[in-house]
Amino acid sequence: MNLPRRKFLHLAASAAVASAFSRTAVAQNYPMRPIRLVVPFPPGGAFDTFARPWAEKMKPLLGTVVVENIGGAGASLGAAEVARARPDGYTVLVGGTLTHLNEALLKKRPLYDPIKDLDPIVGAANIFLCIAVNPSVPVQTLAEFISYAKANPGKLSYAHAGIGSINHLTGELFKVLAGTPDIVQVPYRGIGPALTDLIGGQVQMIVAGFTAEEIEFHRSGKIRVLAVTSPKRLTVAPDIQTASEAGLPGLTVTASIGLLAPSGTPTPVIEQIAQATRAALADPAYQQLLTGEGFEPVLDSSPEKFRDSLAADVALWAPVVKQLALKID
Repeated sequence: MNLPRRKFLHLAASAAVASAFSRTAVAQNYPMRPIRLVVPFPPGGAFDTFARPWAEKMKPLLGTVVVENIGGAGASLGAAEVARARPDGYTVLVGGTLTHLNEALLKKRPLYDPIKDLDPIVGAANIFLCIAVNPSVPVQTLAEFISYAKANPGKLSYAHAGIGSINHLTGELFKVLAGTPDIVQVPYRGIGPALTDLIGGQVQMIVAGFTAEEIEFHRSGKIRVLAVTSPKRLTVAPDIQTASEAGLPGLTVTASIGLLAPSGTPTPVIEQIAQATRAALADPAYQQLLTGEGFEPVLDSSPEKFRDSLAADVALWAPVVKQLALKID
């Protein structure tokens, strides 16, 4: 049926007004039910370590937050789940550098477009990575490990959180900078299972987010952390060298962790979650909790600043990915 142009335009305008009214109503009444917080990894690891205290801090500010772990494909499965969700503020992703890099740079057939399909809400913390080994590996420093790897070509493997993850990229960059191309990469669905296999001796090395879990395992002797990728030594572990101090200045890696929503989520809802997060981060006790877990709190983020930060991450890693010729499909 062909509608007269005037009637068609009237119907289109009415639909647009109704849609805008619906979004406004959602924002005004938000939140009316629990918020689903998707962590794109299994339990354990930096994303999960950040998510659960954040969910607790949101109770008096946003109500109940239910954490759901959806691991796989280097965070892509969980992030894609959020990208496809209804944009009403009730499905939120713990994402950041990692969830943008793998789809933007490493895939010919991405599961989602991180720029178009996800709206940044707020950056909450920076996380650094560590290089650690099983204690059976006869080394005490990163330099010694590099020498050991060169003397044992093809005999060593390293675990990471999944193909395309920042852990994977950092591991491959380490191999290039250290001149140890024969270390075999072994992908996992998340750092939790990878750590289990490192402790069990199934792999000799790991590239992981440097959180309280890694610190505890290091201090108890279950793993040996050789270096961290932070620009300077971390207050929570001042005895551990940076990769730069250990002779690899090119291995200074910072990854952001924050919150993202499905594209089209009402701006007032985005801002409400951002404001609640900034309010939580203003609490010195919460800052201390994050610092103790190995995070560097970000106190002044906004949707715009987080968007710019993620764009800068993609621009920073693009030439590295090209140099390494990494593709995952």
